[in-house]
Amino acid sequence: MITVIIIVGIALTIAISLILLYNGMVNGKNMVDEAWSGISVQLKRRHDLIPSLVSAVKGYMTHEQDTLTKIAELRAQAVSASSSGSLSSIANAENQLMGALRSLFAVSENYPDLRASENFMQLQEQLALLEDEIQLSRRYYNGTARDQNNRVLQFPGNLVARAFGFGKIEYFELADPAEATVPEVKF
Repeated sequence: MITVIIIVGIALTIAISLILLYNGMVNGKNMVDEAWSGISVQLKRRHDLIPSLVSAVKGYMTHEQDTLTKIAELRAQAVSASSSGSLSSIANAENQLMGALRSLFAVSENYPDLRASENFMQLQEQLALLEDEIQLSRRYYNGTARDQNNRVLQFPGNLVARAFGFGKIEYFELADPAEATVPEVKF
């Protein structure tokens, strides 16, 4: 009788542990999905802002059509990548788009009338705020991905993860490691 109680107690402990591990992984996956949703909302806002920015700049930058055309193409690629669902293709497309926008703002320095335009300045400020929000969303996403990866890769969670099909989550990282370097400032 005592042996049966011990076996039932062990089985019950194992069952409860498995349930808690599984529920923790489901919770972690939901947190990752929520974090990704936050990133996609911010990226959509950036995609919606870019046409306004390009149209505000067009009148001033007649000699910079290549830059404007490239931004329009990269925006279309980023929107297309967002619907593909592949995190690496989304990150790559968004990083290219951000690089093109940076070059637009660098080129805008050559156009004092454009720099004085209130509309351009407001759009530039909105884009800067959006970039900050995207960075915050990225950090939150990567944090939830890290937590989920810990659950999925650590023992005994890895056994439960394998049994129920939970996998490692990709991080939303910079495509170009050179973007992470600190720029050199010369006076």
